[in-house]
Amino acid sequence: MIEQVNPDQLPTWFEAVRVHGEPVLLDVREPAEWNAASVKPTGADLVLMSMQTIPSRLAELDPERPVAVLCHHGARSMNVAVFLERQGFSHVVNVAGGIDAWSLRFDPSVPRY
Repeated sequence: MIEQVNPDQLPTWFEAVRVHGEPVLLDVREPAEWNAASVKPTGADLVLMSMQTIPSRLAELDPERPVAVLCHHGARSMNVAVFLERQGFSHVVNVAGGIDAWSLRFDPSVPRY
């Protein structure tokens, strides 16, 4: 089962999993969504890779690095997190509530859409 992490818990999760490598915040939204609202994670590298491109771009991701997957509300990111886990990624979480929760609970400067 994929662990869910709230946006405000991400810095703590990033720090806890850093022993496995530099964490990645994988944003699987679409380019128009990235333009509408974006985040700057502290303690992780941001990777923009829309959901439908994940299978063809999988080699760009290191399965040893911890990955937190982000989308708009958490459904697409959960699907990607499950996919990554099935591909052998060891440390994967879903960002619960997505970027919408990020704006509501963690950083109100991130626009909601």
